Amino acid sequence: MVRFGKGKPMEVQGRAVLKAHLSLTSRHEAKRASGAKGSQPTGQIHSLATFRKYVTALKQAGEWARGYTDLRHLKAFTPELAQQYLTDRVAQGIGQKQLDADRNALEFITGKGTLEREKVLTRAELHSRAYTPAQIRLVATHQSEKNALATEVAWHAGLRAHELLTLQRLGEAQASKHRHWSRERFLDREGERYIVTGKGGLRREVLIPRDLATRLEVCRFESPCSVSDRGISYKQHYSIGGGNAWSKSFSDASIRALGWSHGAHGLRHSYAQERMRELQGLGKSYHPAREIVSQELGHFRGDIVEVYLR
Repeated sequence: MVRFGKGKPMEVQGRAVLKAHLSLTSRHEAKRASGAKGSQPTGQIHSLATFRKYVTALKQAGEWARGYTDLRHLKAFTPELAQQYLTDRVAQGIGQKQLDADRNALEFITGKGTLEREKVLTRAELHSRAYTPAQIRLVATHQSEKNALATEVAWHAGLRAHELLTLQRLGEAQASKHRHWSRERFLDREGERYIVTGKGGLRREVLIPRDLATRLEVCRFESPCSVSDRGISYKQHYSIGGGNAWSKSFSDASIRALGWSHGAHGLRHSYAQERMRELQGLGKSYHPAREIVSQELGHFRGDIVEVYLR
């Protein structure tokens, strides 16, 4: 087993992970020796160029994970965390070749075949996926009551589908303390603060308008209910839609109401664009406003938010 010192640089850790898999035998010779046909043998790196590329990929992934979860050791990367990283890489608009290289590199930690292949955004998807307020309200009329309420909450708070399942009152949970939270979050907005758990286990405060929070509290369970979404268990405190079932409900309702769907994630695009307009209207310049929106969405890099602002 490879052992790493506490806090050792991610590049050094990446080299240690990959060195055991470096075999400079040519792919053709390796295939012939193993009797395999088709792709190269699993778990081998056959060139220094690929080795260096994978080291860079693991370094970037490790630094991302350290920022989100305070992860110190690459060997602590779980398949779930790795998949979340790949999803964020898609949002950055990187190419398919690089995205595949990131996945291949991470599987030297998580195990071959443990990660799903993510696909880059198409040219059409790179254009705005935001819904207008009128469109969102119309879509909600085509949903059940609990899914319609979830749609309003997701829109006004900028939530991911699974985060709807993690809503808690402020005081029942706290925002992650390893992050520096800007005091300008929710600037010029009023409402009730709640806690949600996002990617990588990052807990953050979100703001829900008071009238909507009042409606939400009517749906509160007497005691948390255990639910499962995409194989992950959650303790749900409110009887509203969430996760994959709500996401599908939104997409289906959007097609019924509008004839097309940008997906439930389009609500985060709507939130981001509305907040940018608000903040810039308050005199904030572009990049400071973008950083505020980034934190409100559960990111800590403004460039990731660019995909929401198209």
